[in-house]
Formats: sequence, C-alpha cells, structure tokens
Amino acid sequence: MGRNVLLVVNRQRPEATASASQVAGLIRRFGTLLGELDADNAALPTHAAKADLVVVLGGDGSILGQARRLAGLACPLLGVNFGRLGFIAEFEAHTLEEQASAIFGHGALSTRDLRLLHVEVHKPDGTREDCGVALNEAVVAAGHPFRVIQVGLSIDERPGPIFNGDGLIVSTPTGSTAYNLSAGGPIVSPDVDAFILTPIAAHSLSFRPILVPGSSSVDLTLFRANDPADSHGTTLILDGQVMKPLHTGDRVLICRSEKRLRFVVNPGHDFWSALITKLRWAEPPRLRRN
Repeated sequence: MGRNVLLVVNRQRPEATASASQVAGLIRRFGTLLGELDADNAALPTHAAKADLVVVLGGDGSILGQARRLAGLACPLLGVNFGRLGFIAEFEAHTLEEQASAIFGHGALSTRDLRLLHVEVHKPDGTREDCGVALNEAVVAAGHPFRVIQVGLSIDERPGPIFNGDGLIVSTPTGSTAYNLSAGGPIVSPDVDAFILTPIAAHSLSFRPILVPGSSSVDLTLFRANDPADSHGTTLILDGQVMKPLHTGDRVLICRSEKRLRFVVNPGHDFWSALITKLRWAEPPRLRRN
C-alpha cells in the first residue's frame, strides 16, 4: 500500500472544493486517505499524526495558514494551487494527477526544508506573549491613525539604528516574493539561510533592506507607537493573517523557529523560471510595432 495522506481543502475556493473528490480518488487509488479536513484553524485530529503526507488544496494564503497549523507534524506538505499566483503551492491539478502514482504510492519525493520565524512580544511590565510562527514574514505596521512610528532595531543583542517610518518587515526567503518585494526588498532564493529586514517608508535616505544570517535574533523596540483608544493602531502581523496590537514600550523578538516545514517540490517547477512566468522578472518594455 502507498502513503497515508491527509487532505486539507480550502472550501472558500470553489475550484478546490470541486476538485477535492477527484484528488481523494487519486489518493485512494495509490495510497490511503486518512481523512479530509477544512482549511481552518481547528485542532488537528489525533489520526493526523499517522500521516506520511499532507495535501493542501488552495492558494498561497491557504498554504500560509496551514503551515502554522501543521508545523508540529513530521510529514511533508504538498500544495496544489487554486489561487491567483501559486508561488508556494508548486503543483497544479493536472501536474498532481500526472505524478499521482509516485506521490501517493512509494515513489521518492523531492522535498525542501523551510524554516519558520518564531515571534514573541515582551511587555514593559515583564510579561511575555508567544505569538507563534510565520512562514513568510513578521511585520510591524504603523496602523491607525497612520502617523510615523519610531522603532529601535537590535540584531543579536547588538544595538542598531532607531528609525522613523511606517514599520519594518522581517521576511524569510520564502516570503521574499511577497510583502518584502512590494516594499522594495530583494528576492532571495529559498535555499539561502537568511532573513531580510526591509523598512516600510522609512524617513531616511540611507535605510536600505539588509540580509542577516538565519541564526540571528532581531529585536524591535517600539519607542513611539500609534495607540488609539478606539481602534487598532500599531500592529504585529504574521503572514498577513495573525494580528496582535502593539503599544509604546513593547519589544518584538523574532528568531528562527525550532520548527520547520518540509515541502514537496514539483520536479517540473523551478524557482527562477517561476520568477519569469509569474512575476515577469526582467520583462522588457513593450515596444510599439512599426
């Protein structure tokens, strides 16, 4: 018999829901279907520990959400893209079907380990809040009423600059093509062991994105935050999905998590070609024909 497979479906994606029965059939044909779960934040059933593979049907957002949920499992995760971009979810429905025998049977799986960020918030009174893990990035965002905030940056307990701006992004290489890219940060190969620190609208001409080793710890101290009484102000955001309010005096500590995720790599997928086809890397200007 083949692999024990847990199927996770984002039912907010109609195409993912429509394809779930077909994928379940492929799993049963070549392996064993342990169960089918909704892509939510509910606790995993006990039989999830028996899984040899987890298949997630959805977009990159589904993968990000399930990465936090499934980080405790030892088995690899395979993403099937039913979203708009599909940068993390490397498989499409047709490529999954073409490779189903090897994936769900006993074929060799090509995998890549992706490290997660671990994030804590330390309060001025000494209390500490474990905010969890992130696959793409942790962001300190200025928030309402959108005045610039002042943040002190330390790396490996060595004091760095104190800067004013709209916040800071601490990104993994996996997340380098997401918010980090939009904010002007560099694209980094997923095989590089590093974090990217990218300011958001820093009030400085000399604060540029930097890379630090993946073993580094990053400490962000809020010297001035937006603290409105009637709405969310300065906020810590993990993968664009988990949000925690921050206040003046809070410290955000970010480091590499002890947890890691193994992703099944599509043999027909290449990071550099994906940059060309999906992000239009170095696409030339569209010249008018004579």
